[in-house]
Amino acid sequence: MTSTRNLGGLDVPAIGFGAMVLSPGMYGDIDDDRAVAALDAAIGAGGTFIDTSDAYGDDGHNEKVVGRAIRGRRDEVTVATKFGLRVPDGAQPHPLAVGFAFEQLLVNAEPKYIRGYADSSLTNLGIDVIDLYYLHFPDPQVPIEDSVGAMGELVADGKVRYLGVSNVTPDELRRAYAVHPIAAVQTEWSMWRPIDPELLDVARELGVGVVPWSPLGAGFLTGTVEKLDDGDFRNNAPRFDAESLKANNASYAALQALAADLGISRSQLALAWLLHQDPAVVPIPGSRTPAHIVENLAAADITLHPDTLERIDAVLTRLMPVGGTLLQDER
Repeated sequence: MTSTRNLGGLDVPAIGFGAMVLSPGMYGDIDDDRAVAALDAAIGAGGTFIDTSDAYGDDGHNEKVVGRAIRGRRDEVTVATKFGLRVPDGAQPHPLAVGFAFEQLLVNAEPKYIRGYADSSLTNLGIDVIDLYYLHFPDPQVPIEDSVGAMGELVADGKVRYLGVSNVTPDELRRAYAVHPIAAVQTEWSMWRPIDPELLDVARELGVGVVPWSPLGAGFLTGTVEKLDDGDFRNNAPRFDAESLKANNASYAALQALAADLGISRSQLALAWLLHQDPAVVPIPGSRTPAHIVENLAAADITLHPDTLERIDAVLTRLMPVGGTLLQDER
């Protein structure tokens, strides 16, 4: 399996690093020194495609941590960030229904704010250009064509290299691409959250790469999540309430036997399986533990035999997570 992949013209490592876990309030408390150490481990192990957002943590915290980690080594990394959830003062928040316990997110992707979003991210990150800039969520009150049109102006001005869209429908992806080339679509996809087949078909048709967020099922697929601490964002996901988590751990234990037979970890099995779904798939697992980060990135070197893939798929077809989908069941 190749160690690099192409997202609509942008070459990146086959497995990236999702930095969301490095801000407090996402997966419990964490300090900045530990967060930077995790990013150092990722970059050192080849996980140089770093994904963040202006909405992770308070006041652009996650972007600032990424900026601290990449200072002096900008040429080593590819930086992706997202906008639209951190609604600026004076802007009207637009409710977007989601499948978490809090039921909705507040977004604003009006064109007049997009340049300001990008400028803030560039400042937080301490860089001159964003390699891949995503619309974090489509705004239900703004045609996606309008948002992407404003994003395209950032490319023309040299502030952004490539554009992406995240958490969109197949139709929204097609409409976005009609306005400006889209390098990547980010969507939830893992062994316990299938991708929308139509979205994958449209991405393939248009030559758009697919970046699965939460490729380890928000940590569930590691097989190590028995309970959640207070302040963990996953408490908002029905699949992680105590009863559902217990049932899901029991049913998904079958994955452990598969991984053991192959001599790899459950995390590596989940990531290698995703990489085998399409040559333009680039998952972005996150972790705070350097050893786990290195283990995850090593999944890019694992080749699964077709017979093994059939065996995995046979197991997955029998599994039905308890607690509904993690996010997009409301769209």
